[in-house]
Amino acid sequence: MKIGFQLKQVRERLAKGLVDKGILRTEKRNFLLFDMATHPVTDPASKDEIRRRVISILTSRTPTIPANVFLPEETPFRVIRSVAMVCAAYAANVLENALSGLGHDSRERAFQKVDVLLGEYSQFPFRVGGEGIGAMVREEVESNRDKELQLEIVAAVLQGRFPFPQPLLPTALNLISLERSLTVT
Repeated sequence: MKIGFQLKQVRERLAKGLVDKGILRTEKRNFLLFDMATHPVTDPASKDEIRRRVISILTSRTPTIPANVFLPEETPFRVIRSVAMVCAAYAANVLENALSGLGHDSRERAFQKVDVLLGEYSQFPFRVGGEGIGAMVREEVESNRDKELQLEIVAAVLQGRFPFPQPLLPTALNLISLERSLTVT
């Protein structure tokens, strides 16, 4: 009972935060006898940008994460945040939605790459590869040596050892914790 209540609070807090940022909007819909709040996407550009970023990370040999309104250039740990988002989407079983436009073989390679990413970034120090996303992450880690504790938290979240009840781990609570840990100064 308590976990269900906690999940509802998490969903409401996430929705409120995304409404405040202008990504979602709140609508009242009538479902049979009940009026329920729904949160459709305000601007499909945000969803398309995230989908492009996910596809770039998972399918490109040298992925690009261009700066935009949703992920400005000055955002700390831009690449690590993007990798964590991809891994969280995989854990929450919603990655398939972002990859729906790819062919079967490309989709299978993308899922294999997520497994590799989880293996590389679920332990700290990260075991990064030599090129592409690995080089980008290595550069971020090297330029932020004073924030290793925050990177250890990222690794713990990706490994599923963060101190939250187990049913909450694959939810967006990981992203909230990750966001807070990365922005602590």
